[in-house]
Amino acid sequence: MTRRFALIALIVSSVLAAAVPVHAQTSLGRAKELYASANYDEALIMLNALGSTDEKDDAAIAMYRVLCLVAVGRAGEVDIAIERLVSQHPLYRPPTEELSPRVQKAVSSARVRLLPTLVQKRYEESKSAYDRGDFMSSRAGFKWVLSALADPDISYLAAQSPLADIRTLSAGFVDLSEKALAPPPVVPAVVNIAPPPPPAPAPVPARDLKRVFTSEDSDVIAPVATRQTMPRYPGVLTQAASGVLELVIDSTGAVESVRLIESVHQNYNALLIAAAKKWQYQPAQLDGTTVRYLKRIQIAMSPDPSTYRR
Repeated sequence: MTRRFALIALIVSSVLAAAVPVHAQTSLGRAKELYASANYDEALIMLNALGSTDEKDDAAIAMYRVLCLVAVGRAGEVDIAIERLVSQHPLYRPPTEELSPRVQKAVSSARVRLLPTLVQKRYEESKSAYDRGDFMSSRAGFKWVLSALADPDISYLAAQSPLADIRTLSAGFVDLSEKALAPPPVVPAVVNIAPPPPPAPAPVPARDLKRVFTSEDSDVIAPVATRQTMPRYPGVLTQAASGVLELVIDSTGAVESVRLIESVHQNYNALLIAAAKKWQYQPAQLDGTTVRYLKRIQIAMSPDPSTYRR
């Protein structure tokens, strides 16, 4: 019983050992070797069993299938194989040194016949993607359309309507898709905060209307912003940032001086100070008289969440 089992195991092992090299040799490189040695039928059988996730290799497999069909004289299947090659790999251009003039002409004719239809179909699909807000897909699709229209085989057709119109529209939609994918500019939020109480002023017989008033002067009406435009942050903000800006607003409502009490961001501080010098306010008032006023503003910026999705 033991000897019989050992014999069966030996036979199975031998079959598996014989099968491994055959499988290992099933590749595009091996098929090319068979084609080069004029074993066209064997090469064709191997090519029909092959497939690849790599676009370039898959196109080469389809091209060698065409060459083998030509070599074995199966003319009725050659045109079908060429049309399948162009339909599945529209942008693939076979190496001319591997093709006879007859096959080169057949492939070129198929590309001239099929590419315009494939371009129009891809354009419609990309436009639908843009309309539903799928800007990543639409950008890739419109770029494919532009690449196809740059193909030398259809250059004269691409210069005429409707392909010329499709090329112009596709270029525009690429720009629109890229703008839609770009993160929106960071606009900082502004929160007004009360400054810390200043040192107690020396007693005076009458109110000094030339001094700088603050929020501690409860009988003074604080200035109201009429133009307080915040500059955009240059580039993409990746971290929250905040700081405190101190302004002295004169009796006309113009900004007399600007001081950064707490830094917001080293790339933003100079822009913020330059912008603050141009801000305008309705001046502070004391008993109907406009006066100078010390105002502190907290600046807070948050990164755009869409930055983390990309």
